[in-house]
Amino acid sequence: MHDTQHMPRPPARDWTIIAVMALLAALVAASFASLPLKWRDFFTLDAVNSAAELLAGFAPPETATPFLVKTAWATLETMSMSALGTLLAVVAGLALALPASGRLGQAPRAGVRALLNVLRSIPELVWASILLIAAGLGPFGGTLALAAHTAGVLGRLFADALENAPPGPEATLRTNGTSAAAAFLYATLPQTLPQMLSYTLYRWENNIRAAAILGVVGAGGLGQMLKYHLSLFQMQQAATVIIAMLVLVALVDAISYALRRALTR
Repeated sequence: MHDTQHMPRPPARDWTIIAVMALLAALVAASFASLPLKWRDFFTLDAVNSAAELLAGFAPPETATPFLVKTAWATLETMSMSALGTLLAVVAGLALALPASGRLGQAPRAGVRALLNVLRSIPELVWASILLIAAGLGPFGGTLALAAHTAGVLGRLFADALENAPPGPEATLRTNGTSAAAAFLYATLPQTLPQMLSYTLYRWENNIRAAAILGVVGAGGLGQMLKYHLSLFQMQQAATVIIAMLVLVALVDAISYALRRALTR
């Protein structure tokens, strides 16, 4: 028989994981208990009939050539909003990631990380509501809203990537007399660049979906068309816009997946 008195105790990290999982389970249970979830009403015959009647109104989608052309231009506008918003966010995120990674000292690190927390904690819809007041209705305000929120997300991810990069190559270059900027550009940045590109592509996927939604508050693109036709109960036109959204998201997902696969090989 084994002496149980001499068995090793579980490490403290295991107990921490168990405690976190227990808290998460308690949170999920409390959420179900506190929310007035009406499951029975959701599965009643009246609910099913109402949903079927609503879905039947979307068929068949509008296929008139003028409307398809209009939808195609709105699709390009949504794509442009997401691409430009992501590009602006990458530039801002890189600029903020340098101090946020602690390369300029602990005080700038704390201040910039607080700024990044503010940027990413405010949803795109809230940013759009604020910026549309200043920039006016249209895709410009929506693009800035995507850029503001995504800059907070990418800035934090880029900063973490820079902090976690192995310091050896950069330290070796500095020891051999290379300047700090050159050592960063030739040692640390190439190590983290594939990870940064992967983050960027993933956020571009998210921004495609967000750009389609921002039109609801007047930011242009497919979202604005969808809101307009739904408000007039023009379900067939709305169905065409929804299909365009689905095709656009699927296309960008496929492109992003292929690019990420190529970068990680």
